[in-house]
Amino acid sequence: MKALTGRSWGVSMDHRLHKLGQYLRGWTAYFGISQFYRPVPELDDWIRRRVRMCYWRQWRWVRTKTKHLLALGVSLKTAIQHGVSSKSYWHMARTPALQQALSNAWLKAHGLGSVKDRWCKAQGYTT
Repeated sequence: MKALTGRSWGVSMDHRLHKLGQYLRGWTAYFGISQFYRPVPELDDWIRRRVRMCYWRQWRWVRTKTKHLLALGVSLKTAIQHGVSSKSYWHMARTPALQQALSNAWLKAHGLGSVKDRWCKAQGYTT
């Protein structure tokens, strides 16, 4: 999983999300029979944070980060504050501004499925 969401893997996000989706479908097919639910939401959150980190790393420069945050609905002041931040990619992936910009619905629309939803479907629950 870390290899698919690594910062230095130089592929497009579409390709990365496609490969990650394949991996998660296989993982859910294999482990979906387990009825142990506790690690599933944590894993789902961890994967989303890794993908947000990849986007933040891909944007790279302050102007690019600010431009993308503004396009995704973050206020100008917050976008500039986050764009010039020297915090690590992993740390920035957890900030409210990045979570607002790259929301779960936005990630789902761009091809990142939810492990929690897949697990619930495999168990026969409705979400």
